[in-house]
Amino acid sequence: MSMNPLEKEYTVHVYETGPDGKASLWSLFNFMQDIASEHAIQLGFGRDDLMKKNRFWVLSRMLVELNKVPSWFDKIKIKTWPSGTENLFAIRNYEILSCDGRKIGAGSSSWLIVDRTTKKIQRPDELLTKYNNEKGSAGSPARSAVKLTGAGEKGLTTSAFKVKISDIDVNLHTNNANYIRWITDSYDLNFILGHTPVMAEINYLAESLNDDEIVIRTSVEENGKTSFNHSVIRTGDNRELCRARFSWSVNHGKDKEIR
Repeated sequence: MSMNPLEKEYTVHVYETGPDGKASLWSLFNFMQDIASEHAIQLGFGRDDLMKKNRFWVLSRMLVELNKVPSWFDKIKIKTWPSGTENLFAIRNYEILSCDGRKIGAGSSSWLIVDRTTKKIQRPDELLTKYNNEKGSAGSPARSAVKLTGAGEKGLTTSAFKVKISDIDVNLHTNNANYIRWITDSYDLNFILGHTPVMAEINYLAESLNDDEIVIRTSVEENGKTSFNHSVIRTGDNRELCRARFSWSVNHGKDKEIR
């Protein structure tokens, strides 16, 4: 079975940038989820295809590594392809390219198939496992997203806020990329202006709904002041909804190469 990668061009609009004029992390995550959805439809295992079997996709883990963050008006290309399965996960890889074809980022996402009635995780079907045979030939531009530990118990916790209508999607729960936005909003503005994201990784653990009350707990990793662990928590039942790890570089005017 051919890998058939899909490549699509995106323009970074002003409403997709942060205060530094560069594409926000949640916009990049939205781009990657958009192309993943389109490609899954083309390959015959999109949302509607799964719904016919009373199943749906759940994004469980996602990772993006960046050596250059595109700016307002920049055109970028994102390439994606399925990369087989790992246990119950269906893996999808990404490359982010500048308009002249230079690699500026890479990513990986891990998806689960869930039965709509029982809510039980289903084993990926034969169509997806066939891609296991082509993992080596396709290559992996980034490592697979891993299980994260979340923020430490003594981490700094934000004030509570509520999930708004603008946060939720057609499934009536919070859009995946909005967790990235919430976490980014918990940072100090001067930190954001003085640093550039080089890696963002997230584990989705449970859904949140309109009017849920949320707090974000953050702790600094032991290896320095530019890597942080985050936990997004619903106050009503103290449920951890997702865990994330963000790493940043201090702005020096030069871009770091991905190896």
